[in-house]
Amino acid sequence: MGAVLVTGGAGYIGSHAVKALRAAGRDVVVLDDLSLGHRAAVAGVPFVEAGIADAPAVRDTLRRHAVTAVMHFAASASVGESVADPHGYYVNNVVDTLALLGALRDGSVRHLVFSSTAAVYGVPEETPIREDHPTRPVNPYGETKLAVERALPHYEQAYGLVAIRLRYFNAAGADPDGTIGEDHRPENHVIPRAIDAAQGGPRFEVYGADYATPDGTCLRDYVHVSDLAHAHVLALAALEAGRPARAYNVGTGRPHSVLDVLSSVERVTGRPPVRAVAARRSGDPAVLHASNARIRDELGWRPRFEDLDAIVETAWRWRRAHPGGYAETAPEP
Repeated sequence: MGAVLVTGGAGYIGSHAVKALRAAGRDVVVLDDLSLGHRAAVAGVPFVEAGIADAPAVRDTLRRHAVTAVMHFAASASVGESVADPHGYYVNNVVDTLALLGALRDGSVRHLVFSSTAAVYGVPEETPIREDHPTRPVNPYGETKLAVERALPHYEQAYGLVAIRLRYFNAAGADPDGTIGEDHRPENHVIPRAIDAAQGGPRFEVYGADYATPDGTCLRDYVHVSDLAHAHVLALAALEAGRPARAYNVGTGRPHSVLDVLSSVERVTGRPPVRAVAARRSGDPAVLHASNARIRDELGWRPRFEDLDAIVETAWRWRRAHPGGYAETAPEP
């Protein structure tokens, strides 16, 4: 087995995948332009500071490190931001990914694990959502991920690039040992925003409290980032064992509302997040949660973290140890 190139490997999910790959005994090289990632998240790993559209840098990396497989995380990934800047999302997520795929073709790479999203489904007709659910995205983020998903079978037919697409639900938490975690600027994810609001930071804005859900707030499937990373390792092993291209949901199958998250953060931190209700965000479905039967049955994936409080606790552990993110570290109390 050759080395694994992890694009966007200094980012939140990518850095956890790098750690999981190394634990599995794989040689890893990270390519990241550091526009969103943090070099400290992948200390001790061969690192190339470049974007995925930099074809010479990608080709040189593939050659120098004898890369045989790629995990592709480098993308923009905020629903609200995609609605405000669809052009940027199509460039970052589609145009630049096609440039990457061209370099992989030229470098004779044959295995790809692609970071996709539950946003490809749009407003679900039924839940839990299975992989054969119609794909009708309601925001540019989902549309751009689906555009790449639709391109991949053509790349397989023409160039032999076999890809597993992992459709994430809501990534959450931090590595249980507290060494790597979530550090976005600005932070858009629910759990760290709620922790901030419980610690005297900006109040937590609940985007819509009038959805057709039990408490009026959106329901989401929060999957621990280390469980996501493990799914990538299993997907790569499946490709290398000769399994075919396939799409898999990665989620716990357990929906939690925004108010559930706020209650969990209060239990874990001992402080209630200061909150206020704001208008709905454009492009937000009321309910998204996974059927994970396919990935359980075919790849043997099982989430270690299914309890919401356990997920929040890992995020809280990271925040206590790194109150300023990667730029600042504090001793564990």
